[in-house]
Amino acid sequence: MTQAGFAKLDPREEHFRIPSHHAGLSLFLRYLPALRETQAHKNVVLYIHGGTFPSELSIAHRFDGVSWRDELAASGFHCWGLDFHGFGRLSDPYPEMSVPAEQHPPLGRANDASRQLERAVRFICAHHRVSRISLLAHSWGSIVVGRFAGEHPRLVERLVFFGPIASRPRRADPQRLPGWRLISLKDQWDRFVADVPPGEPPVLAKHHFDEWGEAYLDVDPRSRTRLPHAVKTPSGAFQDIYDAWAGELAYDPASVRAPVSIIRGEWDSMCTDDDAKWLFNALKSSPIRRLVTISRGTHLMHLEESRYALYRETEAFLAGNDTVVVRKRQAA
Repeated sequence: MTQAGFAKLDPREEHFRIPSHHAGLSLFLRYLPALRETQAHKNVVLYIHGGTFPSELSIAHRFDGVSWRDELAASGFHCWGLDFHGFGRLSDPYPEMSVPAEQHPPLGRANDASRQLERAVRFICAHHRVSRISLLAHSWGSIVVGRFAGEHPRLVERLVFFGPIASRPRRADPQRLPGWRLISLKDQWDRFVADVPPGEPPVLAKHHFDEWGEAYLDVDPRSRTRLPHAVKTPSGAFQDIYDAWAGELAYDPASVRAPVSIIRGEWDSMCTDDDAKWLFNALKSSPIRRLVTISRGTHLMHLEESRYALYRETEAFLAGNDTVVVRKRQAA
C-alpha cells in the first residue's frame, strides 16, 4: 500500500493506492474521516460506483459546496470511495483499454470487480481495525456488492442498494459489447433527462450539469481530443446489466445475509418498482430489509434535487438503530 499524491477534493481527504489482484496494477481509494465518533464497527462505509463514472463524480462531487460524503462524515461515518480499474484517472486502467475495443470481451465484469472490492474492503478493515464495514452501492455497483457480500458475509455490516439492478424475464438474447466504449457528455445528459415525465420540471439544474460535465471530462486525459468529447469506459458493467435484464444476474440475492436497504427514485427506469420488489423478495436470507421509493427521483438521484432525501434514508439505515435491544434488569 502507498499513500497516493494527487490533488485532494477536500483538505481532510486521504488517498491510498493498494495492490490489485491483477499483477502490476493498483486501485485507488479516497477517504474522508468522520467529523464525530460513533460505534466503532458501525461507522465505516465504502461507496461503490455505478457503470459510467467514479467516486470523484458521485459521492465526492459537491453541488453548491456539499457532497454526499460530506453529509455522511457529518453524521459520524468514515467515508471511503473505490474506483474500479478503468474508471476515473487514479485507479490503473486495464492494459486492454489501449487497443481497439473489438479485440477483447467486456472489461470489468462483476466477477473481476468483486475481487477488486475484496482487496479494498480488507484494506479498510485493517486501516480501522474492524472486522466488517458497510457498503453503499449504486446501480451496477449493487451487482458487484451482492456478489461480494454472498462470498464474504463476515466482512459486511450493512448494505444500501441505491437504484440497484435486478433480474428481469428473458425476452431476447442480451446485446454483446466490446471491451470498452466511449460515453459522451450528451450520453450523460440524456441519462439525466430521459426518465423525467413530460411536463415535469427538471430534476437537475443545467448549471450543475455543466459544472459536473467538465469534471467528468477531466477523468480521461484524452476525452477532449475526441469528437464529440467522450470518456473511455470499460464495458463490463453494462454487459452485466444487459445480462441481468435477460435473466442472468451475476449473483444470487439469496446468498446475501446482511441487512439491506433498497432505495430507488420514483422515475427510475433502470430500477423499476417491479425490479425493486423482485430484489426485495429475492434477498430472502437478509435478516432486515427495507424498500424505499423517493419522489421525483431518477436513476441518478444522488446528483438531483431529491438527493437530500436519499442522504437521510441512507444515514438512518446505516446507523442501525432499528432492532430491539434487550437489557437485563438490575436487581432491586
